[in-house]
Formats: sequence, C-alpha cells, structure tokens
Amino acid sequence: MSRILVVEDETAIARALADDFRSQGYDVELAGDGRTAFEKARTNVFDLVVLDLMLPGKDGFDVCRDLRRAGVRTPILMLTAKTHEAEKVLGLELGADDYVTKPYSRRELQARVKALLRRSAGETPETCCFGDIEIDFSRGEIRRAGRVVEVTPLEFKVLTAFVRHPGRVLTRQRLLDEAWGRDLFVTERVVDNQVTNLRKKLEPDPSHPRYLVTVAGQGYRLDLTPT
Repeated sequence: MSRILVVEDETAIARALADDFRSQGYDVELAGDGRTAFEKARTNVFDLVVLDLMLPGKDGFDVCRDLRRAGVRTPILMLTAKTHEAEKVLGLELGADDYVTKPYSRRELQARVKALLRRSAGETPETCCFGDIEIDFSRGEIRRAGRVVEVTPLEFKVLTAFVRHPGRVLTRQRLLDEAWGRDLFVTERVVDNQVTNLRKKLEPDPSHPRYLVTVAGQGYRLDLTPT
C-alpha cells in the first residue's frame, strides 16, 4: 500500500483529497502547514507528497526546497492555483516532480499520482556507478571518488533520466518530458545547459565527455562503459 502525505491547509479540500486517495487503496496522512509537512516528510517514509503551494508558516516552495536539501527524494506533486510558467519552472527547479494547476479534475490528479508512483517504484536502481562516479538514489546523493558532488534537484532529475535508459539516445524533448514534465513550455536549450553543468561536475574532461556523450542531430546518451 503506497503512503501519501497530503499537505493542504484548507480542511475541506484536505479531507476530500484524503477520502479520494483512500478509496483508491492508498494510506494517507495529512499536514495542514508547511513546517509540519517538512518534519513529517523528513522523518517518515512516504511514497508521494501532494503539496499545496499556499501554506501558513512555510510555503510549498520552501517545503520542497528544504526537503531536497535534507536529502529527501520522495516524489513531490505540487498543487497550485498559480498559472504562470515561471512559477511552475521554479517548483521543478526546487525539486518537485510534477504539478497540477487548480482547478484540476479528479481524473487528472489520479492519473498524475499513479504516474509518479509507477515512475518511482523500481524503475531506478538504488545505485549506479561509472568511472569514479557513484549515484546513490536511496540517499539522493552523487559521489565522485568518494566525495559528495553538489547538484541541483533539476540536474539530479536529468541524470536520473539518463540512468533509466543507459546506452540509449535521449532526445532533448524526451529529457524535457522526463525531467520538466509534458505540459511545461521551456526551450530545448535548457536541456543543453543542464547537460553542460553535469559534465562539469562528473566528467574527467568536460570538453571531451566520456559518459554523457552528444549524438549529433539526435540528442544525448549515457555510456556507462565508454571505449
């Protein structure tokens, strides 16, 4: 049974979400403010956090950022009444995995929740090693020659997409879909920027990458055993 933490300060909405998720067989816990949500998500094991942005004490952006800084990798689905692209981008850059804009349909929310739970259940290995790099997905940590490498939540999501499909060419659009989400409009150039940043942190010689290689006219590929 998947455990979901619902973070929502409006009691009626929180109860409705909890009842809906429980009817689908999920175990649900509630939090009504940002500080409580952070402590619960940091100290307990959940399979998903459904996080409203407008919260008392600590807003959803701060909760998301602080959880990722604390090493919590639990998938986060943001609920927001905000419709500006910049705010959606900010949520993803802080470490959210997806978002639903209010007002949302019950079926859409259910589909997003199921997709996130499927994505996080067994599709990513606990660890992945190549060269002197070790990615520990259970800790949300990357180490190079035993030393922790600081990466942003978005960089971690891009790298996770590569690890899920080692040896396969991923187009920029595919990487956008996996790391940013299908409904967010951002240019493909941001993918190039993220890959460049990862190369600087992970490659022995970023100007001649061995692992995150460019496939001309197609996209990028993660080579775990480069020649």
